[in-house]
Amino acid sequence: MSTQTTLAKDAAAHSKAPTGLDAQGTVYRILIAISLVHLFNDSIQSVIPAIFPILKDSMHLTYTQIGWIAFAINFTASIMQPVVGWFADKKPTPAILPVGMGFTFTGMLLLAFADSYVMVLISVIFVGLGSAAFHPEGSRVSHMAAGPRRGLAQSIFQVGGNAGQSLAPLLTRWIFIPFGLFGAIGFTGIAAMGIAVQLYVARWYGKMLQSGTYLRKQAAARRAPNPALRKKIAAAITILILLVFVRSWYVSLIGSFYAFNLKEAFALSTEDAQIYIFLFLAAGALGTFFGGPLADRFGKRNMIFLSMAGAAPLALLLPYANLFWTGVLLTIIGFIMLSSFSVTVVYAQMLIPGKIGTVSGLITGLAFGMGGIGALVLGNWIDAIGVSPVMQLCSFLPLIGIFTFLLPSDKLLHRWAQENGSEE
Repeated sequence: MSTQTTLAKDAAAHSKAPTGLDAQGTVYRILIAISLVHLFNDSIQSVIPAIFPILKDSMHLTYTQIGWIAFAINFTASIMQPVVGWFADKKPTPAILPVGMGFTFTGMLLLAFADSYVMVLISVIFVGLGSAAFHPEGSRVSHMAAGPRRGLAQSIFQVGGNAGQSLAPLLTRWIFIPFGLFGAIGFTGIAAMGIAVQLYVARWYGKMLQSGTYLRKQAAARRAPNPALRKKIAAAITILILLVFVRSWYVSLIGSFYAFNLKEAFALSTEDAQIYIFLFLAAGALGTFFGGPLADRFGKRNMIFLSMAGAAPLALLLPYANLFWTGVLLTIIGFIMLSSFSVTVVYAQMLIPGKIGTVSGLITGLAFGMGGIGALVLGNWIDAIGVSPVMQLCSFLPLIGIFTFLLPSDKLLHRWAQENGSEE
């Protein structure tokens, strides 16, 4: 074989070799860093609903007013997340990450000194804006660092958030119950640590953008689908939004109001009621972690269906359980239902490739927004008919998960991407 032929073959092999993101393995240090910030962000955000019993007693609020506070933080996040995601898809901006945590820092500082209902509303809006800035770009960083393991990467990212949410009842028990709203001052330190980690992540993010490979891949993936395919994608996104809506309402019910049900039904103190909410959320964090790898193995649509169908019969039993079985059922329901939390985000990214920020902002933002609207509606219902009847009524919500079968399979999504030439 001549030297010229050998050189030609080497050049051809080099031209086919993966480069940039294609060659990159899973960057665990970045995934762990962004997951840690997710833990900081969501633990701060989640103490808002966790302190509702304290706010109700100290400021003599109605359930409807409590619902407005939940609506303020969640709806702020839900409106702004798709906007931030859309902007970042057009112009990725690493600085959004530390700036978003700065909003969260401001919100908790204001909450520590809030002396009126209006000041509480203003402070939680700042926290909502911080969450809106973080989640779409955090999900993009997770996608960039994922390599070939997107389900696992999204699970690592999301488990930080769900773990943060699970800590909120304990933080309320240890900080807000003894110190009142001024306890929020301690969370400014957590936000400051989050800003420091975000600066580190933002530097890596900036280097990835400078390489140019990521932007080229995203531009290629954003190819518009043909009209027939566009209708099928729109129908699938609508069904996915319905499922996120149902899950968000149920999780909002448990996180925002179930402590009141425990106090009423079992005469528990506020401190003891928070332990049961912790069981639900901590199990959900564990379910989130295992959900991604299981979805990579058994299919994302299958995992979404199992998370709803598996939780449905247990949710129906929960309103009629004694205190012991309430703890058991809350733990199992949390694990099963939230196992699809990261999976729905990855599934949506498969439906609409190339728009990571917009899609992530839509799905996670929608979860916050629907949870906020749910809290507002549920607060009104509880004022009208009481806590226990609302719990019984909402126990039917997970049954709507049967509509998951209308979603396209994972194989069909890959086929659509290949037909459209937008496979990432």
